[in-house]
Amino acid sequence: MKKSILSLALMSVFTVSAQTPRLSLFEEFTGENCPPCAATNPALNALLAQPTNTTKVVAIKWQVPIPSAPTNTWSLYQTNKAEIDWRYKSTAAGGYGYMSQWTSTTAPTSGINAAPTGFIDGKHLWNFGAASDHPANMTSAIISSAQSNTAAFSVTMNRAWDATYSSVNLTVNIVATANFSAVPTPSTNATGTLVFRTVMVEKVINFSTPPGTNGEKDFEDVAIRSFPTLSTGIAMAPTWTVGQSQTFTLNCPVPSYVRDKAEIAFVGFIQDEGTRYVAQAVRAGKAPMNYDAKALSVNIPSLACAAAFIPTVTIGNNGTVAITAMTITPFIDGVAQTNFNWTGNLAGSATTAIALNSYSPATTGGHVFSFSITNVSGGDVNNSNNFNSGAFYLASSYVSGPVVQTFSTTAFPPAGWGMVNLDGGASWSQNATVNGTTSPAGTGAAKYDFYNNDNTGDEDYLVFPPMNLSGSGAPILSFDVAYCQYQTEQDQLDVEVSTDCGATWNNVFSKAGAALSTKAAQTAAFVPTSAQWRKETITLTGYNSPNVLVRFVATSDYGNNMYIDNVNIASCVPPTTSLTASSNSICSGQSATLTASGASSYTWNTGSNNSTVSVNPSATTVYTLTASNQPGCTGTNTIQLVVSACAGILNGLSDQDVSVFPNPASSMVVLSIAKSAVYDLELVNVLGQTVLAQSIQGTAQLDISALKSGVYTLQLKQHNESVYRTQLIRQ
Repeated sequence: MKKSILSLALMSVFTVSAQTPRLSLFEEFTGENCPPCAATNPALNALLAQPTNTTKVVAIKWQVPIPSAPTNTWSLYQTNKAEIDWRYKSTAAGGYGYMSQWTSTTAPTSGINAAPTGFIDGKHLWNFGAASDHPANMTSAIISSAQSNTAAFSVTMNRAWDATYSSVNLTVNIVATANFSAVPTPSTNATGTLVFRTVMVEKVINFSTPPGTNGEKDFEDVAIRSFPTLSTGIAMAPTWTVGQSQTFTLNCPVPSYVRDKAEIAFVGFIQDEGTRYVAQAVRAGKAPMNYDAKALSVNIPSLACAAAFIPTVTIGNNGTVAITAMTITPFIDGVAQTNFNWTGNLAGSATTAIALNSYSPATTGGHVFSFSITNVSGGDVNNSNNFNSGAFYLASSYVSGPVVQTFSTTAFPPAGWGMVNLDGGASWSQNATVNGTTSPAGTGAAKYDFYNNDNTGDEDYLVFPPMNLSGSGAPILSFDVAYCQYQTEQDQLDVEVSTDCGATWNNVFSKAGAALSTKAAQTAAFVPTSAQWRKETITLTGYNSPNVLVRFVATSDYGNNMYIDNVNIASCVPPTTSLTASSNSICSGQSATLTASGASSYTWNTGSNNSTVSVNPSATTVYTLTASNQPGCTGTNTIQLVVSACAGILNGLSDQDVSVFPNPASSMVVLSIAKSAVYDLELVNVLGQTVLAQSIQGTAQLDISALKSGVYTLQLKQHNESVYRTQLIRQ
C-alpha cells in the first residue's frame, strides 16, 4: 500500500493539460567491482536493446564505487569520478540525494547505497510494478508503464561533429505542448526548479581486460561527461504555456579518455530538482566519421603447438569513405614485428578478415599477440580504436619430468605454464601468502577466484608445461587442493590430458561442490589454513608418451575460492629395491632386522615407514615392502623369515643341520643335510596332501615348478618318524 500511495503522490506534482508521448530515462547505478552488476548487465542490456523498447526508453549507466572503487586510473569510475560521485551520493555528502524520494513532507536526500540499482524517470522501479530497484527486475512491461505517463514537453537534440572530430555541437530545442507548472515541495531544498541535463555516453565499450574486479569487460551506455555540468545543467522556467520554447547550443569537447569516438551519443532530460522526476528525455545517437578504421578482433588459437602460426585480424570501417590501404603492425609480447601493408576496398560500415604473415614466438608458455592500424588511406580521425590483442599458449618444446611447481615465484603463470581466460573475467592468479600441506620450499599457491566469478559455467585453464612422460609405468600426478563452498554451489575442478596438441582432451579427475571441499561452507572469501588442504594423486594410465599436455580446468558456479599447490608430475619408474635380513632363519622368540635400500620412501606391511625394521615373528612369516621414489609410483618386494621351535629338535636334526635354498622359490630348491644318514622327504600342502616324496642323503635338488603357489610343509622322516620340519614357499 505504501508504494502505491507514493506513486500517486509523485504523479501529482505536475499540472498538465495535454498529452505528449514520452521517452523515459532509465538510470542504472552499477560498478566495475560489483559482482552482481556483472551478472545483471548482459540481460539488462539485451532488454533495453529490444526494438519495442528503444522507442520508449533511453539509458545512462553510472559506474559507482560500490562496493569499492577500481584502483586503475583509466577505469570508468575514475575517469568521471566527480560527476558520478555527485549523481549517486547523498545530499549530506555533497551529492544529488537520489534514494529517498519526495513525499508530502520530505525531499530526496539519502543517495544510492547499493549496486546495481535502477531508476526510471527519477523514480523507484517499484513505482512501476517491480519487486525492488534491482535492475534484474526490469521488464518490457515496466518500461511501458513508465513511458505511458504523458509529458508536457517535446524535445529535439541535433548533433554535428566539428571539422577535426574533437568536439560535438548540440542544438537543443524544448517546446511546451501543454500548460505546465512545477509544484514546489514543502521541504526547503525542494524548489520545483526545472533543469535540462545533457550527458555524453559511450554506447559500447569493450575492454580486453576488466577495468575492475568483477570480470566485466563489456559496457553499454556509459556516462562519460555532462554539459555544461551535471549539477547545474541548463536552467528552465518553472511555468510553461503551450507553444513556449527554449533553444540553446552546447559545445561538447570529447574527453581524452574516450575509448571510441564512433560510440559517442548523447542523452538529454528535463528534471524537476524538487521531486527528481524526469518529465521528458531525448537522445542524439552515434554519428559516423569520414575516416575511421577500427581494430575489431584477433583470431588465434588459444593453444598452439607448431612453432610458427598465422594469425587473422578483423578490421572494420567505421567511417563513411571506403578504405583502400592501411598498415598493420603486429606485436608479440609487445615487440613489434614486420609491418603488413594491406590494400583493397573496405566500404563504409563493412568488415574484413586479414590473414597476416607467419610468426614464431621463441619460448614455450603464455604470449600476447596484438596489432595496431596506421597509415589509413584518407587519414584516420579516431585513433582510439586502432588496437586489439589476444592471448595464446605456445607448446613448442616438451620437457622431461618431473615437473614440480610450488607457485612460490613472483611470476604467474610460472615459466613454461600458461593460462587461458576466454572471457577475460575472474580467473587463475597467485596467492603469495598461503601454502599447501607438503610444500618443499617457499610460500605461495595458485588461486582460482570462484568468489568473484559470477559468469556461471565459465571455464578457465591453467596449462602445465608440455611434457615428455615416456617411462616404463603410468605417469603420476599429485597436487594439494583447498576449497570451500559459499553455500551449496557446485564449483568444479577437472584435470584433462591431451596427446594431440589439444585437439582432444580426456578427463582424468573431476570433483565439484562438497566432494571438492576441504572445509565447511562459508560466506566470507575463503583463505585456507594449513589444516584445510587435501592431497590428490592421479595415475595417468596410458599417458607414458613423449608429447603430453595437462591442464587444470576450473568451472565457476559463483561459489568460493579454490587453491592449488605442490604440483608434481613425472613418468613412473618403479624403484628396484633389495631386502636383507640379519638372519633368514631364527628360533621362536628371537628377533631379526630387515633392511631395505634402493628407494626414497618405504612402507612395510608391519606399518613401519623406515628403511630398517626389527621383527619378532612367532611363526615363519613373509614380509612385504612397498617402496617409492616419487609420489604414487611404487614397487613391491618380499622377504621370508623362517621361524623354528629350536628347543624341540627331533632325533638330532636342527636348523643348523638343514639348508633349504632358495626359500621362497619358483622352480628348483636345493636341500642339504649335514648328517650322512638317509632320510625320507615329504612335501605336504595346506590340505595335508603329500605332493612330493623321495629319499635323500646329503644334498638333493627338488623340482617344485609344477606346484601351485603357496606354503608347503617340508618334513624329513626316519623309520616313519618325523625328525625335522620346516616351511617351503612356492612363489
